[in-house]
Amino acid sequence: QVRLVQSGGGSVQAGGSLKLSCEASRHTACMAWFRRTPGKEHEEVAVAEGRPTPRYADFVKGRFTLSKDTAKNTLYLEMNRLTPEDTAMYFCAAKDYCFRSHYTSWGLGTEVTVSS
Repeated sequence: QVRLVQSGGGSVQAGGSLKLSCEASRHTACMAWFRRTPGKEHEEVAVAEGRPTPRYADFVKGRFTLSKDTAKNTLYLEMNRLTPEDTAMYFCAAKDYCFRSHYTSWGLGTEVTVSS
């Protein structure tokens, strides 16, 4: 497994921006951000699968940007034009083989609160 250390997040007003970071203890082929709100399952937010373009959920396209610093084994999620619907606990996840469906390593979560 991979140890994932998350940072960033916090509280912001609607329309604001936040940036999340996830530092992995070693290189992994596939990393992603998920989020969870009360009463909902984890939602996939953005995935870095080693392809030129990350995959984004429709509800964040055009607002969130995923990037990865390979040298630092760190995944970033820049979140712009935040809305109250983005309020959630955000989790970083990693797996060694992108073709596998389940992520094997998870961060502890970072809270994001967006007020109207």
